[in-house]
Amino acid sequence: MPAPTISSHSEKHLEEVRAYFDGTRDGLRSGARSYRRCLAHYYNLLVPADARVLEIGCGGGDLLALLKARDVCGVDLSERNVALARRRLPHGRFFVQAGELLDPDSLGGPFDFIVISDTLNLAADVQALLERLHQVSHPRTRLVVNFQNSLWRPLLSLAETIGLKSRQPENSWLASSDVLNLLRLAGWGQVTRESRILLPFSALGLGTLANRWLAPLLQWFCLTVFITARREGIRAHGQNPRVSVVIPARNEEGNIAAAVQRVPAMGAGVELIFVEGNSRDNTWAEIQRVAAAQPEKNIVCLRQTGRGKGDAVRAGFAAATGEVLMILDADLTMPPEELPKFLDVIVRDRADFANGVRLVYPMERRAMQFLNLCANKAFGLIFSWLLGQPVKDTLCGTKVLRRADYERIAASRPYFGEFDPFGDFDLLFGAAKQSLRIADVPIRYRERTYGTTNIQRWRHGWLLLRMVIFAARKLKFV
Repeated sequence: MPAPTISSHSEKHLEEVRAYFDGTRDGLRSGARSYRRCLAHYYNLLVPADARVLEIGCGGGDLLALLKARDVCGVDLSERNVALARRRLPHGRFFVQAGELLDPDSLGGPFDFIVISDTLNLAADVQALLERLHQVSHPRTRLVVNFQNSLWRPLLSLAETIGLKSRQPENSWLASSDVLNLLRLAGWGQVTRESRILLPFSALGLGTLANRWLAPLLQWFCLTVFITARREGIRAHGQNPRVSVVIPARNEEGNIAAAVQRVPAMGAGVELIFVEGNSRDNTWAEIQRVAAAQPEKNIVCLRQTGRGKGDAVRAGFAAATGEVLMILDADLTMPPEELPKFLDVIVRDRADFANGVRLVYPMERRAMQFLNLCANKAFGLIFSWLLGQPVKDTLCGTKVLRRADYERIAASRPYFGEFDPFGDFDLLFGAAKQSLRIADVPIRYRERTYGTTNIQRWRHGWLLLRMVIFAARKLKFV
C-alpha cells in the first residue's frame, strides 16, 4: 500500500497543531471535563460495549476513558497527549499519527466504530482524513463525528477571551452542510444527524435537565452536532443471498394461494414462512393445503403461541434460514411482485434496512381511508425527527433487512422491551439504535381483494401514539 501524501500547506498546519498540543499542560479544565462527560453519555448510547473503537485525535484519552467499550485505540498528533493516554488507559493502544497520514498496518484494525470528536475543525485536509479511514474499516463500520455548532462561535470565542475556555489552534468552523459534503466526497453516507447538549456543564442538575428534555426540541441551538455515517459504494458480501419471506396471516384464507403464486423467485432461493395466529376462518388449514399441494416450494407452516403481528414476525424470523429477511402482509395490498426492489437495496448496499412506503405513488381509491392517510403522514414526520433520518411511512408492513442486522436488533431489544404488538416500531427503533441506514422504498398500494383489515383505527391509533412517546424517552430525551 503506497504511503499517503499531503501538501506542504497541510504539513505546516499539522506541525502548528502538534506544537500547540505538545506545549499545553496535562489535563482538562473542569468545564472541559464536564463537556466530555456529556459527549460520553451520547457516545455510549451509540457504541456497544463489545465494539472495537478507534478515535482520531484522541488527546489524552479523556473520551475513550469514559466509554463502556474496552477494546480501544487512539491516534493523536501530540506525543505528550499519547503518553498521557497510555498512562490513563493501559489496556488501550495509542499512536502518534495524523489522521490524514494514518498507518493502518500499525493500528490492528479494522474497527467497528471510528470516532472523531471535535477534531475535524483542526484537520489539515478533512477529505483526505475521511478517505484514509476506509483503510481501517469494514463494510459494517460506523463513523461517528461530532463537532460544535457554528452558532456558538461568538460565545465560545468570548469564553476563550476571558479565560473560561482554553485557546485552540486555528479552527475551520465547518457547518453541517460542509461536513455532510466532505463525507460524501470521501465515500461516507449519512445515517443519522442529531444535535445535542444545550448546557455543557451540570449547574446543579440544570444542565442534565436541559440536555435531556429541552435539547431535542431546540435542535438549532444545541452546542454539538453528531453525525453517524457508513461506507458508501462498497458492495456487501453475498451478492446472491437466500431469502426468507415471513407472511403473518390472521383471517387471510382467501389470500394464501395467491401469496405463494405471486412471490417471485429471488436471490439463491426463497423460503416462504407463513405464521398463522388466532384466525376465525380456515387460514391455518389453507396454509397446510397449499404447502402440501406445492412440495417443490420451500414453505414453512407455523402457528404463533402469542398474539399480534409483532409476535408473529419474531416467530417467523426465529425460524428463518435465509440471509435476508422480508415481511409481507398476507392481505397483499403491497404487491409481492415488488419484493425484488427491496432485495436490490440490501444486496447493492444502498441501505441496511429497506422500508416500504405507500405514500408516494397514487393508491387505489379504497386502499387507505382519509384519516388513516393523515395519521400515517403525521407518524412519518414524527419518526423522521425521532430517528434522525427520513422515514416517510412507518406502518407499511413490508420491511427487509439482513439476518445479521436483525440479530443485533433482537439482542438489543431489552433496551426498549416488548412494547410493540405490531412489530413495525420495534424494528424501526431497533434499527435506529443499531445505527442502521433506513431507505424508503415506494410501492403501489392496492385495495384488499379478500377479508377486512385487522386494524382498529382509534384503539390502535392511541396505542401507536403511546409507543411513540415511550420510544422518544429512549431515543431522543436521553
